[in-house]
Amino acid sequence: MSTAILTGPPVAASPIEGDLRDLGFALVTAGDPADTAAAVADTGALAARLAAVPAGERVAVVDRRFTGHVHALRLALTDPRFPAAAVAGALSVQAQARPVLARALTAPTVPAAAGPVAVGGAPLPDALASLLEAEGVVVHRPELGVLIAIVPADEAERATAQSAVASVDDEAVRLRSAVKSRDGLFTTHFVSPYSRYIARWCARRGLTPNQVTTASLLVALLAAASAATGTRPGFVAAGGLLLASFVLDCTDGQLARYSLQYSTLGAWLDATFDRAKEYAYYAGLALGASRGGSDDVWTLALGAMVLQICRHVVDFSFNESIQDAQGVTGNTSPAAALSDRLDRVGWTIWLRRMIVLPIGERWALIALFTAATTPRITLYVLLTGCALAACYTTAGRLLRTLTRKATRTDRSAGALAELTDSGLLAEAVARVLAPLSRRLPAAAAPAVALLGAAALVITSALAPAGSWWPVLAAAVYVVTSGFAVASPLKGALDWLVPPFFRAAEYGTVLALAAVCEVNGALPAAFGLVAAVAYHHYDTVYRIRGGTGAPPRTLVRVLGGQEGRALAVTAVAAAFVGSTGFTVVLTALAVALAVLVLSESIRFWVSSQAPAVHDETGEPA
Repeated sequence: MSTAILTGPPVAASPIEGDLRDLGFALVTAGDPADTAAAVADTGALAARLAAVPAGERVAVVDRRFTGHVHALRLALTDPRFPAAAVAGALSVQAQARPVLARALTAPTVPAAAGPVAVGGAPLPDALASLLEAEGVVVHRPELGVLIAIVPADEAERATAQSAVASVDDEAVRLRSAVKSRDGLFTTHFVSPYSRYIARWCARRGLTPNQVTTASLLVALLAAASAATGTRPGFVAAGGLLLASFVLDCTDGQLARYSLQYSTLGAWLDATFDRAKEYAYYAGLALGASRGGSDDVWTLALGAMVLQICRHVVDFSFNESIQDAQGVTGNTSPAAALSDRLDRVGWTIWLRRMIVLPIGERWALIALFTAATTPRITLYVLLTGCALAACYTTAGRLLRTLTRKATRTDRSAGALAELTDSGLLAEAVARVLAPLSRRLPAAAAPAVALLGAAALVITSALAPAGSWWPVLAAAVYVVTSGFAVASPLKGALDWLVPPFFRAAEYGTVLALAAVCEVNGALPAAFGLVAAVAYHHYDTVYRIRGGTGAPPRTLVRVLGGQEGRALAVTAVAAAFVGSTGFTVVLTALAVALAVLVLSESIRFWVSSQAPAVHDETGEPA
């Protein structure tokens, strides 16, 4: 249990102690700063009074005179994402910041005569927060909006503050803040108005966001199974279940924000389960089409998956390239200026959010067309919508890139290099071609990556089954891939290199499986792309969580993106006209899935990364 150390003079009828207990804190009274320092730095020294605060647990310092909303205290004292957080009169520190707090309390700037009430005229928690910041600790100060958090100087100010507290519905604010501010139109107007209440219901019954995330996955798998029946009732049920899964998908994030139950594992589960649900549903549609009407739409299902993955990679790569770009104080490009002007017109905001086809609009579209039409029509509509969205978002990113000046940092270049997923072959070529790449223009890397990727995919699609031309194109692709990563990816357009690599690898698998006309090849290709895509999404979310990409050893064992492309083309040529191609693709899919899942689960379950939660508002 976390511990709250109460300082300052007692206040008659103050609810602060009850509020802190409701938030899960054990209470300890500090008589003076020296006692507070001991309680924070050395739990053994105050074992008799403190009941031994474990070294790994949170400690809060709260002034008894605090007057404000319980949710203001909750935001400052219980959010797991920050090593330290504070509002007026209340400070919390997690284990990593406790030694710094102990040093701050013994610093000469904290006179012993100040006592537990104030330091330099400020309440002790506020002074300690300032001292932590002086020591280099980032102290999170949550935006309170209409919430109140104050340490009154006298009874008149306390009465005024209490009146202000009573005039604001703490619970209504908490419910509103549980909803993302940048969700799409469908989510905002057709799901969140009631899903937030489901989130509160879950919180009051002790359910966790991870449990709701898992429930959403199970419902989506039921939807996929219903679609796989190939019957009209099955398709109708599938559409309804998919929408129910999406409601739960919204609920888990709202529950995390409502109850501040953030975690690294939870963010990973939420992101990866979204992908698993959507792609499993595509497979269900393909199975249902073949069972219900002997309509083979596996090519469309795999194409939809490839297109959606490439859209995400464009988002991820672009955002990594600009995250800490130097030389830019704001987005001052003409494209950004136009975007800002459009954001001042209400209806354009919703239109632009719908155009990018975020997860809410996308799932609603899929559910509606599944229930009312056929899998083929559903996938055609999905492919058309995603293609238009991809053109819109990519064009906007290109305009922003070309119209503003910025210098990419080493961190940004490193993240893009990790996103390329280059293996031993590309690394060897890169070492040889590095001197040449440094003498060419900055746009050479994405241009060469595009040419190599296009040549590989087009050759694989147009060459007859069993041809060795795709193998030759893959060999050339190994060279172009190595050249593209031979120099640090700091060019303005270098963020396009990872999407080009994803399109090349996935597009090659799709083209070879479609051309070979062997039974089961396309479902096997679907499984292989899904396994590799999991590895790539896992890489993205590790980088987002600040933990770096998967081990290089794993990337090399998996062959790298260029090695896998070469291997798949060779297998397609060697097993022409036989089920061997399907067998090998299936074996590759299983082997890759076992490797990436085992390492990924090991990492995320044991990860010591800070708690995170996806609040970007980007289309999912």
